[in-house]
Amino acid sequence: MQHVRRWLIPLCFGFVLFSSAGVTAESDSANPQPSPFPVPDGLESAVEFWKKVFSEFSSAQLIYFDPLDMSKIYEVSDVGEESRSNEYINAERERIAAAHDVDIERVKAQRGIKERTAAGIQRSGRYIAQVRQIFEERGLPPELTFLPIVESSYEINARSSAGALGIWQFMPRTGRQYLRVGRGIDERRDPLESSRAAASFLKEAYESLGSWPLAITAYNYGPAGVARAVAAVGSDNLVDLVQNYSHRRWGFPPKNFYAEFLAAVEIGSNLERYFPGLELDAPVDIKEVAVNRNTSVASLIKSSGLNRDNFLGWNPALTRWTRVVPAGYRVKLPTDKTAEPLVVLAIKDGEKKTRARVVHHRVKRGDTLYDIAKRYGASVQKIARVNGIRHSHILRVGTTLRIPKI
Repeated sequence: MQHVRRWLIPLCFGFVLFSSAGVTAESDSANPQPSPFPVPDGLESAVEFWKKVFSEFSSAQLIYFDPLDMSKIYEVSDVGEESRSNEYINAERERIAAAHDVDIERVKAQRGIKERTAAGIQRSGRYIAQVRQIFEERGLPPELTFLPIVESSYEINARSSAGALGIWQFMPRTGRQYLRVGRGIDERRDPLESSRAAASFLKEAYESLGSWPLAITAYNYGPAGVARAVAAVGSDNLVDLVQNYSHRRWGFPPKNFYAEFLAAVEIGSNLERYFPGLELDAPVDIKEVAVNRNTSVASLIKSSGLNRDNFLGWNPALTRWTRVVPAGYRVKLPTDKTAEPLVVLAIKDGEKKTRARVVHHRVKRGDTLYDIAKRYGASVQKIARVNGIRHSHILRVGTTLRIPKI
């Protein structure tokens, strides 16, 4: 651990003092070490696919590919960043399946997340040093700290439709095994506390299952679920499980989770290759002060020298309804009080409005304006007007049309 800094603000209650500082996510690039996470035989095409999803394809693109052979990308469509209905996607899958003479189940759709990945890695710079220190103190490979690229893009306020929360996307039930999760305090939102929980979970899973491919898959599927799969197949080789295990919950996400992680490790370890010029946010030195008895939030705020909003911003596990913090809770405080709180930045990220993008369509033989409009959910009249088309029945093969949103 780094040297301890003293908190000079006078306090009326006892504390245990911690401090953490470090380097940015690219700090080890000058002295690369062999990765403890090699690509298993049989997962190469999946890893390459996810690398493209994370770093090449934009959020305005839908990738149609073969889920059983992910080296096969049938088509990449520019559809804009607005959500597309299941009806639209299934119709496209059916069209592509017919064109390639395959069953529709061999056509799956996936959006690119290049922008999201870059933004997430950039924001991680504020606290990735402390997160790495947490993992290294537990004797865990630092590459594990790239897992939030897959889970949340390091977004503190990330919440899934199933209720997973924070950069490590803990579900409430699992979170309660390692964290305080309740109405007044939810440490899943705290990047440092949730990182401690993730480190504990992954270490236990590794010790239980005996390999990193299985332990990381367990982060998505659960250690018990992975253990059952190993027992059912009679193999602890993840590729054997992917190919041979059958269960209603053992679907595309858990089968691909380790491949996604490997892609994230490759990208996170080689930023200049995948996102040249990307600069991480400046690191913020966050002090941690453990409260030795139940203490009111009002007292903590008064002693911190911060206003209420800033104090809560540095302590995202707390809410405006929190009145008392329990003994053992670690108060988060910045060394530089002028720095913007983590949760304020997270809120700003969430409130950014994505500019509507014009979809582009390259005219193919047999295309009609009506078919194109129907495909993109657009208006024939607007497409014609925007592209200066006077005779809607005449389209030149190879030209690119701008498709405006309705």
